[in-house]
Amino acid sequence: MAAPAPRPPGLCCCRKGSAGGPEAPPAPPPPPPDPPPPPDVASASSSQLFALRHLHLGLELRPEARALAGCLVLELCALRPQPCALVLDVHPALRVLSAAYRRAPPGEAPCSFAFSPAEAAAAASSSSSSAAPAPPPPPPLPPPCAPPPPPCSAAAAPSTATFLSAPCIAAPPAEPPAGPPPLAEPPLPLFARPPAAACPLGFRVDPFTDYGSALTLSLPAALQPHQPFQVIVRYTTADGPAIWWLDPELTYGNAKPFVFTQGHSVCNRSFFPCFDTPAVKCTYSATVKAPAGMQVLMSATQSTFLKDEGVYQFYMEYPVPAYLVALVAGDLVHADIGPRSRVWAEPCLLPTAISKLSGMVERWLTAAESLYGPYIWGRYDIVFLPPSFPIVAMENPCLTFIISSILESDEFLIIDVIHEVAHSWFGNAVTNATWEEMWLSEGLATYAQRRITTETYGAAFTCLETAFRLDALHRQMKLLGEDNPVSKLQVKLEPGVNPSNLMNLFTYEKGYCFVYYLSQLCGDPGRFDSFLRAYIEKYKFTSVVAQDLLDSFLNFFPDLKEQCVESKAGLEFERWLNATGPPLAEPDLSQGSSLTRPVETLFKLWTTEPLDFAAAASSADLTKWRTFQTVLFLDRLLDGSPLRHEVIKKLSECYSSQLDSMNAEIRIRWLQIVVRNDYYPDLYKVRRFLENQEMCLQVSSV
Repeated sequence: MAAPAPRPPGLCCCRKGSAGGPEAPPAPPPPPPDPPPPPDVASASSSQLFALRHLHLGLELRPEARALAGCLVLELCALRPQPCALVLDVHPALRVLSAAYRRAPPGEAPCSFAFSPAEAAAAASSSSSSAAPAPPPPPPLPPPCAPPPPPCSAAAAPSTATFLSAPCIAAPPAEPPAGPPPLAEPPLPLFARPPAAACPLGFRVDPFTDYGSALTLSLPAALQPHQPFQVIVRYTTADGPAIWWLDPELTYGNAKPFVFTQGHSVCNRSFFPCFDTPAVKCTYSATVKAPAGMQVLMSATQSTFLKDEGVYQFYMEYPVPAYLVALVAGDLVHADIGPRSRVWAEPCLLPTAISKLSGMVERWLTAAESLYGPYIWGRYDIVFLPPSFPIVAMENPCLTFIISSILESDEFLIIDVIHEVAHSWFGNAVTNATWEEMWLSEGLATYAQRRITTETYGAAFTCLETAFRLDALHRQMKLLGEDNPVSKLQVKLEPGVNPSNLMNLFTYEKGYCFVYYLSQLCGDPGRFDSFLRAYIEKYKFTSVVAQDLLDSFLNFFPDLKEQCVESKAGLEFERWLNATGPPLAEPDLSQGSSLTRPVETLFKLWTTEPLDFAAAASSADLTKWRTFQTVLFLDRLLDGSPLRHEVIKKLSECYSSQLDSMNAEIRIRWLQIVVRNDYYPDLYKVRRFLENQEMCLQVSSV
């Protein structure tokens, strides 16, 4: 900011000049306030009317009932005078039991939670100094800029630190929640100092879409803008899309129950009431009680276990969107695999996980830091989940979730973990503000992933993996059609459509191709890396739209801006974003020819008529190929199916026994070829493969 100009003598900021001198010109009218951000059509919340500062969660896991009892404390400020209501995203699986409002004293430490009436009574009778230690507090809230709302008139300030209710707000009574009665009382919040009375709020739950509902809470009429306040919601939830409960027999160890959450894209509204939109970020803390023997982990920068109380405490010191709040609990053990990384898994899986990843994560983190700046999240831990995990991996900050079956394939494991590492910069630090532009996270993370693999494994390996993925992109395009609107980078999300339906290879690979094109405009990947470091530094801990990225790009490279590269015929930025169909340009993969050319040669030998079996069989030894070479070859055979009977018969004679001993990514592709070609002699292998995956199928059915 520039220094203010000195004032002429005799003038102050609020007076005109003396009678003998000229009058100062009238002050220009103040600029209009910034408009609120556009509403997220996938969120019912009123997030644009409030600033969310912090959320506290008190959670009790009840695996025997496949349920979770929770207490949510939101710290907010209204951005406009006297908002009449607060709207949060919830889900029909989440049952709201009560809601309350409370003034938030500036600088107050986070609340703690009592998990039984006895704990609440003990806390009420003890001094605040003897309360259970809380995680480190978030940054203090700013002092109020307006008088606080008047205290509740119907009740005096409580003399204890426990949560109290008082009928003081004129709000319509809430309709009794539908559904079965709660299994038990959710946790009670315990505040560090005696506050004014917490006042019950009227609330109602309205339908929104098939993936969520709207929780509307009435607010006090005297609420002032920018005045900190808290909303307290007690609830239970079970069988929602975010929370996956597994009985012991559905785990590898068959010993203890297991639970994990998966928030992307809009599932966490069934985990806790929230502003379930990537445009809103805040810090969070959580206190979790679980049955003895269940290790609890969360996507947090700090964690402690209070053995005497039997509770875990977590604190995320950096703002994150709701979908990145994640929890897992079960029979988990750990081992350090680097100076800032450890791996968690069920005991029977831990040795394999250690052997695959020891020393590797630090290598990848170091390479990423050399490209995009410091890793800001502190630790990078990995937890391997049972086969029911609905996706391959999830980039939860500090704690990547990854499906355990990927341990079979070294190369897929490498690529998927490096992709989640890249999300630490692209997606977690800087997030797409709307689900309509998921490519801002996935396309940039895919580009960064390939820059990291180039630094650590060479350009040929990166080009091979890219060729494999681009083949898959074109395969998906044939299935969907080139005019399908989901092939746009800026997809129009219609009301009621689940954003998860927009997750496809265009988000990743077409987004990657656009980012790669931008890097080529610079003439040097190193120059583009410098831009991305500046982009991360500028927008860290915020959410952005595509225009933010593109404006920053042109401002960083004024020579390109002068050349009007954004309007280059046929490659206009706007066309990249809004045209359907394939990428407007694809990367040069010639550096991978040493790995891709043998695949192309072998495929041509097997599909050229007449078949020269001797030449095809002797052309390559698949046992010496990389996994990505083999899956690229098999995918192309699958694309060309059905094959002539002579070809599939000779393929089986040549390769079937070799493929039997390879990883599941390879075996499943060969078996798809068998089925697509009705090759009966090998159909028994399909049944055997499915029987070996019986646990996965059982869990998926659950």
